[in-house]
Amino acid sequence: MVEPIAEPEPEPQPEPQSGPRRRPERASGAERADSPSAAPTGEAALEGRRIVVGVDGSEPSLEALRWAGRQATLTGATLEAVMAWEAPGAYGWAGLPGRPQDFDLEEPATQALNDALVAALPAEQVGTVSQVVVMGHPAQALLDRGQGAELIVVGVRGLGTFRAALLGSVSHTVTLHASCPVVVVRGAAEQAEAGQE
Repeated sequence: MVEPIAEPEPEPQPEPQSGPRRRPERASGAERADSPSAAPTGEAALEGRRIVVGVDGSEPSLEALRWAGRQATLTGATLEAVMAWEAPGAYGWAGLPGRPQDFDLEEPATQALNDALVAALPAEQVGTVSQVVVMGHPAQALLDRGQGAELIVVGVRGLGTFRAALLGSVSHTVTLHASCPVVVVRGAAEQAEAGQE
């Protein structure tokens, strides 16, 4: 004889509540992420709130600097302007003399960066910009400085030799390899050229 299968007992249902429904409790002010007491302070507040902009003195890089300056003002991020310089590769080749002992492009690069800041940004903002001058390839310098940044900003073309390229080699490399978002700013000349195509 087959025994009948016992049906499982129904789970107890909560009794309906009378009166208005309660809203879910919110975390207290000290625990809420949007409360002032939970907001990071000091260096922690600035971490990640940094905009890195590549500058080489060209008009597109000045446009990028202007854009980055406005964005930094709007978001409260710090602005870091980066200029990289490299020694000319022709020294010591094909019978050319070697590089002079006192050869140093850091000082002229520092002056060029300062001149670019003065030309592109409001006077009150120039003093707040962190200026970085490094020896090395510009794209690699921007990628290195962009680690942990909120944004990297570059001009569409700089002082490179490939005027026909849609993106300059530096902006192209940075766009492909950056660890953060990248903004490529077109200057007026590039926008006009793009409109004619």
